[in-house]
Formats: sequence, structure tokens, C-alpha cells
Amino acid sequence: MHSSKTHPSDVVFYYDEPYSPERAYINCDLKSYGTGSINTNSVKSAIESLARALTCAEKSEEWRTNYIHNHVSAKIYGLLFVYNHDGEYDKDFNKHLDAIQHEKLNIPKKSKIVVLGPKEIFWLNNVRNEIVQMRGTKELPDSEYCKYFYPHLTLKKKIHFDQAKAATLEMLTAPWIILSYNNPKIQNHKGFIIFYKRRGDSTEEFLYLIDYLMYYQILDEGTDIQIKSLDPHPSSAAHFNKAIDQYIDEIHGTEETIKILTSIKYSQINQVQTKFSAIEIGMENV
Repeated sequence: MHSSKTHPSDVVFYYDEPYSPERAYINCDLKSYGTGSINTNSVKSAIESLARALTCAEKSEEWRTNYIHNHVSAKIYGLLFVYNHDGEYDKDFNKHLDAIQHEKLNIPKKSKIVVLGPKEIFWLNNVRNEIVQMRGTKELPDSEYCKYFYPHLTLKKKIHFDQAKAATLEMLTAPWIILSYNNPKIQNHKGFIIFYKRRGDSTEEFLYLIDYLMYYQILDEGTDIQIKSLDPHPSSAAHFNKAIDQYIDEIHGTEETIKILTSIKYSQINQVQTKFSAIEIGMENV
């Protein structure tokens, strides 16, 4: 039995699930560690604490009164945010997760915990920064003209079709994040930005992505498509161009299809690394 009676929430986010009538509430535990403090024990302890917090949130009338909106069907999830404030962590964070016996975690039924480690946070921070930069240069319109792309699935249809303003936990941890937009200055002009998490190590990798874009009808005449990679393989651009040529050959593409595929832009995101002084952080806690 644990002696702690309450498990405060650092912050609670919410969004409407794109494929169900439910609203997801994300109970977040925000951790900031120096490189030497990120280890299996610290991660395990944080996950166990968050699991207990989810159990409390499921049962607590006070928590529901503070965070859950009336007349919605709510799902409560946990998010452990492990930030490395000195920016020097270069180990495989997933090894800490693999060492934890997940079946022993007391996570409520139908709930889940998502863990974002230093690498994932670095990736998401750079995606955020790229969006800000693109808005500043007018490559991307204001947020009111943008939404995240959730395709119609075979067994599930989008319920909140026009309300996909938030990236779900599944999208944040996926191999890519797709942001769609409409250009307010040009009628019927739309575009997609694919923030690509993988490195482009092979042609096959890009063939899979192109097939996804074709299957869900993202590639269309008059639509601007940009693929942006954060840490690409040195030969990723060559792999991408080869994948385009191979895809065209395999489908015996029409002139229109060839034009669409060859108009896709592939580029690298300029990396941004945020660091904080350990001395300053220590002084703040005095």
C-alpha cells in the first residue's frame, strides 16, 4: 500500500478523438532531469506514480469536477514527459522502458500511459519550431486554416472531421505527423506538410510513405506537398528521388500522376537544441 493519498496533475490537456465520440483527457507528469538523473529507477518510479495518479483520476470526483466537461464521454490517459534540460543525454532511452515489467503496472482498464523521452521531445520541439518558422515566412497560414490529417479508415470513420486541431498521442508517437492546410488567399488551394521522423535510410522506406500518401488520396493535382525530415540519412534525398522514379515505373504512371509525384518537395528541418544551465536551475530551487 502506498502512503501517498493524492497525485497532483502538472497539467491536463484534452482533445476530441477523431475516430470516436469520446474526449481524451491527458494527465501529464512533467519531469526535467539532468543527464545523470535519467536511469531505469527514476523512470520506473515516475511511471508507477503516474499509474497511481490515473487510478485516482478515474475514481476522484474532485478530479472530474476540475477537468472533465459536462455531457462528454471521457477517456483518461497518462503522459510522462521526460525532458533532459542540459541537452546532453545521448543513450537509448527505450532501454529503461524495456527493463520495466509493464504487466505489473497498475494502469486502469481502457487507459494507457505514453512516455516521451528526450529524443521524442527533441523531435516534437523541432516540429513545433518549424511550424512557427513557416508561419513567420508565410509558407504556412495561420492556425485557423490548418488541421492535422486523420484519414478515413476501413473500419472506422472520422467523427470529428472538421475539428482535428489537436495531434493525438498516437500521432505524436507515429513515424510522421501530417498537417493539412487551406490557403486563404487562393481558392481551393490546399497543401500538406509531412514531418517525417525517420531518417530515410532506404528507398523502400520512402516507397511505403508514397504508397500511404497515394492510398489516402493526399497526392492530388494542385496540392502542395512537402516532406520535412529532422535528422536525415546523408543519402536520404537520393533515396527519396529513387523511390519516386521506382513508384512511377511500377504503377506505369500517367502524365498527371508523374507531375504530382515529382512536385513533392523533400527538405531538412533546421535543428534547434534547447539547453538550460544546471547552476541556474539549482539557484531557482533555493
